[in-house]
Amino acid sequence: MKENMMFAWIASWLALAGQLVFSMGVALFTGDWRYMMWSFMISIIVGIPSIIGTYKRNQQLKAYKK
Repeated sequence: MKENMMFAWIASWLALAGQLVFSMGVALFTGDWRYMMWSFMISIIVGIPSIIGTYKRNQQLKAYKK
């Protein structure tokens, strides 16, 4: 089965940046900036490992193709 790395990259970046953008909108709408603090911590905890995992898997697939 062929892996779709483009979907993996999009999901990884959405986990990192998309959650921050969404939480910024919630914080602007509600005026409670604690949403940004918690969202930042969660997006870093979830987003960075997913980007690293996607990058490593992408490198493995490139090495396998050669």
